[in-house]
Amino acid sequence: MIEFVIISSIIQIITGSSAILYSFIKSFGYIAIFVLMMLEGISLPVPSEVIMPLAGYFSATGLLFLPFAIIAGSIGNLFGILIDYYIAYYLGKDIIYNNIEKIHIKRTTLNAFDRWFERNGNIVVFTTRMVPVIRTIVSFPAGFARMDIKKFILYSFAGSLIWDIILALFGYYALPSNNAILILLSTGIFIITLYIIYKLHSKSMKKSL
Repeated sequence: MIEFVIISSIIQIITGSSAILYSFIKSFGYIAIFVLMMLEGISLPVPSEVIMPLAGYFSATGLLFLPFAIIAGSIGNLFGILIDYYIAYYLGKDIIYNNIEKIHIKRTTLNAFDRWFERNGNIVVFTTRMVPVIRTIVSFPAGFARMDIKKFILYSFAGSLIWDIILALFGYYALPSNNAILILLSTGIFIITLYIIYKLHSKSMKKSL
């Protein structure tokens, strides 16, 4: 029952946010992709799972060039990721923990990531960039631990790039339609699938702690 309510809420959010993002990306192209993906990197509730498939879709229609759209998204995301990293690096754990829920991140979730990062280090930064919902959170424990910035950028960008390519290719090949409702519905189904992946990943992460 709870899962049904969550999925219903996701569908409602998708139909609203996707329509706005659809218009924004259509109007401003690469700049919109860069800005939106940067906001996602800062851990704001801006879904890459909508942005990059739409970037792929608009590339399929000829409005954008797919490689440039992917690069714009990945670089924008890296900028946001680095902002979170340096916030954690300079402010420290206590200040972040006291204010983390203001940006819609649960303290318990960040706690779990912090412990997971301590045990697995670099590989966590790489792999979590390809996990929906939680992919931006790892910037905080990496900043707390003052992870080497070159390694942080390398692992973060590599994971994010793979993620962005997958999402953009989905949009490019799976959304070749002029029907906006069909595009948003397909994106919604895709996001729900990713949400299920996230739930499975969360369970496996809890077992490893």
